[in-house]
Amino acid sequence: MTLAAPAPQGFLSPTGVEIAFLLVGLVTFAAAIVTVTTKQLVHAALWLVVALGGLAVEYLLLTAEFIAWVQVLIYVGSVVVLLLFGLMLTKAPIGRSPDADSGNRWAALTVAVAAAATLVWVVVDAFRTQWIDLDAPQGTTAVTGAMLFQHWVLPFEALSVLLLAALVGAIVLSRKADEGDEADETGPEPGAKTAPGTADEEQR
Repeated sequence: MTLAAPAPQGFLSPTGVEIAFLLVGLVTFAAAIVTVTTKQLVHAALWLVVALGGLAVEYLLLTAEFIAWVQVLIYVGSVVVLLLFGLMLTKAPIGRSPDADSGNRWAALTVAVAAAATLVWVVVDAFRTQWIDLDAPQGTTAVTGAMLFQHWVLPFEALSVLLLAALVGAIVLSRKADEGDEADETGPEPGAKTAPGTADEEQR
C-alpha cells in the first residue's frame, strides 16, 4: 500500500501562514499610506510604528526571527523614538499642519509606484516558482551570522564606512552652522564702519 503524494502547493490552496502574511501585509500597506498622507506629524510617527511593526510580524511569519527583532529594536525602538524627540524639540504643531504637504504628491506617487514595480519584478525574477520551507530555520542568528560574515563581509564593511562618513559629514555641517550663529551673535567687529544714521537712531 502506497501513500498518495502530497498535493503540490499553489496560489489557489494557501496555507494559514500565507493567509496571515497577506492580511498583515494589507494592514502594513494601509498604515504606510496613512503615514505619508496624514497632515498631523505626531500621527504620522505613530502610524509609522504600525507599519514597521507589521514588517516585523512579516519577518516572523517567514521564520526570520533575528531580522524581526532587529526591526523592532532598531526601527521601532530607536528611529521612531528619535523622530518623536525631534518633533518635540522643534516644537512641531500637535494638530493639523497644512505646511506638511509640499504639493508634490503626483511626483512622489510616481516614484513610489515605479520603485514598488521594480522591487516586485526583481523578487519575482529571482525566485520564480521557488517555495521556501517555513518549517526549516531560515533566519535564525546562526544562519544569518554565517551568511553575513562568510558571503557578505565586503558589502557589510562598505556600509559601515558609508555610515561613518555620513556621521563625520553631519558633525562637520553642524559645526559650521554653530560657527555662523556665533558670528551673527557677536555683531560687527570693533573697527567696522557703520552707516551715517545708525548712531543717531540708536541714541533715539
